[in-house]
Amino acid sequence: MKASTRTSSLWSAALLLLAMLLVLSACGGGNNTPAEEPAAATNAEAGAEQPADPPAEETQDQTRQVEHAMETTELTGTPERVVVLTQEGTEALLELGVTPVGAVNSGLGDGWFPHIADQMEGVTELGDESQPNLELILSLQPDLIIGNKIRHEEIYSQLKEIAPTVLSADLAGQWKVNFALYSEAVNKQAEGEQAMADYDAHIEEATAALGDKTQLKVSLVRFLPETVRIYQKDTFAGTILSDLGVARPESQDVDNFMEVIEKERIEALDGDVMFFFNADYDEEKGGTKNQQAWMADPLFANLNVGKNDTAFQVDEVIWNLSGGIMSANLLIDQIVEKMEAL
Repeated sequence: MKASTRTSSLWSAALLLLAMLLVLSACGGGNNTPAEEPAAATNAEAGAEQPADPPAEETQDQTRQVEHAMETTELTGTPERVVVLTQEGTEALLELGVTPVGAVNSGLGDGWFPHIADQMEGVTELGDESQPNLELILSLQPDLIIGNKIRHEEIYSQLKEIAPTVLSADLAGQWKVNFALYSEAVNKQAEGEQAMADYDAHIEEATAALGDKTQLKVSLVRFLPETVRIYQKDTFAGTILSDLGVARPESQDVDNFMEVIEKERIEALDGDVMFFFNADYDEEKGGTKNQQAWMADPLFANLNVGKNDTAFQVDEVIWNLSGGIMSANLLIDQIVEKMEAL
């Protein structure tokens, strides 16, 4: 072999060896740098969007402090299994779009008031408002219990062992205050505010429809089997009459709940209009019998409402027993219907 040919072969072998060394060096360098780094740099240089931070915890999972008649209770998120132990509370939940898993009965026997019965399908009945069934409540595994201090203060410690419990302070004329509390408890404040705005609009419309008839003095009377009560301003129906700006007889135009009267004070029943409701809790219908006896008395015939035949019987459930926002709206319509016809 010639020298030039040998030299050319040696150079070719050297170049081949150098190329192999460069390849091995490049592969080895990849072991010192994470593969993601060059790509990340490229993305950043290209202005590519970086991955977003994990989303903050949703509002419905946040805790909140709810102050009620017994103490301040911490609640988390929106409860899904609510037990309610008052009639007005049941109406409040239904108005807010919440169907309770359990509720106390109507107080007129088993079951629900007629005006809400179709919305209570599948709800477990928990006994009477004054004595709910604790074992049944426990079995429902609620995540919130709603009640009232007057009714449930004595069992509050047992209730809150079952689930977080919120008790309103009073009943009767405090239904709006209670509705706001219940809305907060079930994490439906916006819905509650809208419901009250709708109620206020309803009041405004009804007041306009009544016109000068709001100046007629309206008496509220309840006949029980053994007694007769005049219902004053701090009652469920009384608050709605006040919202409408309707006048009241002097004996009832006071910020109290009610007064029991005897026949000697029958004039306390009187007004331009009398709405009365009867407490009939048994088959004997004792409230109705007492009402008939009083209104058959010549003393009643001498009253304005007796002379003018302006004493109207109304539904005790709507006007007195249920005591919630749904009944309030029904009551407004019944007042307008009765008084527009005068």
